[in-house]
Amino acid sequence: MNYFELKIFTDSEGIESVSNLLMDLGYETFVTEDSSVVEEFLEKKNSYDWDYVSKEVLEKQYDESCITLYFEADETGKASIREIGDAVAQMRSEDTEHKYGRLVTESRLASDEEWRDKWKEYFKPAKISEHIIVRPSWETYEPGPEESVIEIDPGMAFGTGTHATTRMCVKLLEKYISSSDETVLDLGCGSGILSIAAALCGCDSVKGVDIDMNAVEASRENVEKNGMSSKIEISYGDVTKGLGFKADIIAANLMAEMIVDLTPDIAEHLEGRNIFITSGILSEKKNLVENALRANGFEIRDVLEEEGWCAIAAELA
Repeated sequence: MNYFELKIFTDSEGIESVSNLLMDLGYETFVTEDSSVVEEFLEKKNSYDWDYVSKEVLEKQYDESCITLYFEADETGKASIREIGDAVAQMRSEDTEHKYGRLVTESRLASDEEWRDKWKEYFKPAKISEHIIVRPSWETYEPGPEESVIEIDPGMAFGTGTHATTRMCVKLLEKYISSSDETVLDLGCGSGILSIAAALCGCDSVKGVDIDMNAVEASRENVEKNGMSSKIEISYGDVTKGLGFKADIIAANLMAEMIVDLTPDIAEHLEGRNIFITSGILSEKKNLVENALRANGFEIRDVLEEEGWCAIAAELA
């Protein structure tokens, strides 16, 4: 199916004014791309806000702000584009101080075939540990005799489990889960992939918690999709406020500063094996986390490093 794409180029100050113009004309559905949002994001306000920003995100701060609208490829769509173009041109003529950027429009005829399935090309089955494979729902994979498959699709802010931090966390879960009687607590469960991996490693009792309800919902969907509802419970929860749940193994794929902040509360949620697996740690911050673990009574058992990241398994002494 073809459609018209119309872009209005402005700047951060012009986003609101152009949006108001569109709504006055009766157009209430559009997409805004404000470059100042990236600039604000890069002004790190807390040490734990982020550890790493990709090159693609950094480049966004130099993009021009714009508003995008989509119309059916017919005469009505053409009329809408003309109407908006005339209104923006009038706005530009009145903006004598050039407060709102270029204020120009560009339109093109596009096809949904450009994006409909293109993104799926980047997601293929991937082996993330010795025994566990992740695959998106549109791909098939025939597992070997000692392999287990997690079906998970990319969605929202939660990845498909192929990042080094997730791979290392799963590898450590494979190593330390030794009995179906053991319990696992997945802190910051995100997509639920670590919870599912723990169940596939043989654990019959897994609890995943997150302080983001979107993550809770995504995890529940993935747990159900993978047929693990009888073994995994997903809920909203904050370990710093107590969960009423103790586990043999706790896994937390977060960021270094967050792990440091959470570590003092971990001991009261451990029993039996007393294993704490942490990941999401930049290698340069490994010592920061190790020091926090030792200061709270843990002994370091394993350290894995891949692609500038590290994961640590520690045992409560």
